[in-house]
Amino acid sequence: MISVEPTAAQSSTLDLQLREESERIGAEAHALVARLFPYCRSLTGDGVRETLQALRTVIPLEVHEVPTGTRAYDWVVPNEWNVRDAYVLDSCGQRVIDFRAHTLHVVGNSAQIDRRTSREELLAHVFTDPAHPDWIPYRHLYYRDGWGFCMRHRDLGQLDEPDYRVVIDSTLQKGSLTYGELVVRGTQSGMFLVSTHTCHPSLCNDNLSGIATTALIAREWIRHPRRHGARFVFAPATLGPLVWLSRNEPILPQIRAGIVVANVGDQGGPTYYRSRQDTAPVDRTIAHVFRHAASGNASIRPFAPVGYDQRQYCSPGFNLPIGCLQRTPNGEYPQYHSSGDNLDFVTAAALGDSWRLLSLALHVLDADATFINLFPKGEPRLGPHGLHAIAESLGLFWILNLSDGNHSLLDIAERSGLPFWRLLEGARRLEEAGLLQRQSGAGVPQKDRF
Repeated sequence: MISVEPTAAQSSTLDLQLREESERIGAEAHALVARLFPYCRSLTGDGVRETLQALRTVIPLEVHEVPTGTRAYDWVVPNEWNVRDAYVLDSCGQRVIDFRAHTLHVVGNSAQIDRRTSREELLAHVFTDPAHPDWIPYRHLYYRDGWGFCMRHRDLGQLDEPDYRVVIDSTLQKGSLTYGELVVRGTQSGMFLVSTHTCHPSLCNDNLSGIATTALIAREWIRHPRRHGARFVFAPATLGPLVWLSRNEPILPQIRAGIVVANVGDQGGPTYYRSRQDTAPVDRTIAHVFRHAASGNASIRPFAPVGYDQRQYCSPGFNLPIGCLQRTPNGEYPQYHSSGDNLDFVTAAALGDSWRLLSLALHVLDADATFINLFPKGEPRLGPHGLHAIAESLGLFWILNLSDGNHSLLDIAERSGLPFWRLLEGARRLEEAGLLQRQSGAGVPQKDRF
């Protein structure tokens, strides 16, 4: 395996550029997370609409409304839930639990209620987390009837009166499921899918981090068109992707690769869950990017039919090549699904780094190509072309030897141990010298831009 440290001039500008921009993008992503934090998102409802409307100031999202009762395979779009206020009053009229203080105080999808109830009955509907007494847990009642509140366990002892007034000013009625989508066309056939879930209330890592990072990736895709198109989907978990899939089956064969984005704002090392295909180009690409560009400990995990929405995209009826990018995986950090998942838990540095890794992976997927060595009999002289000095750093000998029409640039990168983006620069130099040709006859893009 070749191991040569390139100079800044020898290295592709792509990785350097992304590292330089990640600090600015990370700060912008954190500000966007803070902006979206107050909205009370759920599986359906105005909180999702407000979130998507806010994203439309960043990217031109198309918002889709799918009516209650619409079937999506074995699922049905449920009634729409909205909550205006929720609280518990003591005998002095003071709010001892207050939705206005934090959206997590009300259990998601709680039915409307306004009555006095005994302390015993109230406690049967109150959820806390004794292991983390200073955090409000997140609970919901999707597809179930009922009502409830969540609060800090350390405050539970304050509920010592015999009865309380309980108010949840909500509606659960016919409406729609709302999701956003941005379609960016490429210069050739094939597209990528980037999907992130929108159904969680005021939780920053899960999943405002995914929403903000995906939006800023989409913005760059608009500004700098690529060979392949991309679809960016912002939808509630599980049901949202199933609805999207049911409405887009004709275009599914065009999807070359995809990534589900969630939990990308904490300071843990990056983690990737492989697609069901296990060795699809997206799986190989993420492994390559982690190997050559990840900061800190990075891990690759096998596919499992649990967790986030890759399990829907990878279900056997579709088997799309879609994996999942996270930092610390869901359920493996103590703040998960609690008020501890706040603006202090996610950092601009982690958001920027996740954006950089995702940008780099999508660039590799978009730029990968197969080439033909135009002088395959022996080794061409590189000196007369001004390429001898950079031959090893840009992998020119590897590119020339394996460019027989059967090995893509990613194949060569994996075999040589060199970063893809350096080989891409090498391929460009060889093509400009008339020694290499893209198999389709088209040249390497003239500008490396993520």
